[in-house]
Amino acid sequence: MDILVDSCAGIDIYQKIMVACVLKTPSKGTRPKKFIKSFASTTSGLLQMHDWLKSHHCTVVSMESTGVYWKPVWHILQDDFELILANPRMIKNVPGRKTDMKDAEWIAKLTRVGLVPPSFVPPEPIQDLRDLTRHRKHLTEDLTKEKNRAHKVLQHAGIKLTTYIRDIYGASGRNLLDSIVNGKS
Repeated sequence: MDILVDSCAGIDIYQKIMVACVLKTPSKGTRPKKFIKSFASTTSGLLQMHDWLKSHHCTVVSMESTGVYWKPVWHILQDDFELILANPRMIKNVPGRKTDMKDAEWIAKLTRVGLVPPSFVPPEPIQDLRDLTRHRKHLTEDLTKEKNRAHKVLQHAGIKLTTYIRDIYGASGRNLLDSIVNGKS
């Protein structure tokens, strides 16, 4: 296969650590030199990894991660490297003795020959909007659960407000609930 990138890195990201492997081709037709190092997933660890990758003159960095662990890595590296976020299913290694170091090396090898299919990563404002929308959705779902729980308590107590009004959380319904709570008839 043709070598597309002379100095690239593969990163396997976990909650507490990241394992990075740099493959660097010294000259055409020679085997690449391999450098592997683990970093903490703290901000200082991310900055150390950034400097380490820069010192090896990496141009392309591919990473594999599930969940949201890739986000801080992306934010630290995005200004200085071409980044590729890979879905773990798409770059699955051959079964066998699997280690973090071998996974990072496998990602680097695939990156070197251009075989890492990138996942779509939207621009930062869109990411923020998505997070905000998801959070709003969860808050709305929580509110609905609490309303249903309160309605169930009223039903068990024999207070059948929904027989007379459609929405017990509208203005009239809240006034009725307030009257019941304050002992008014």
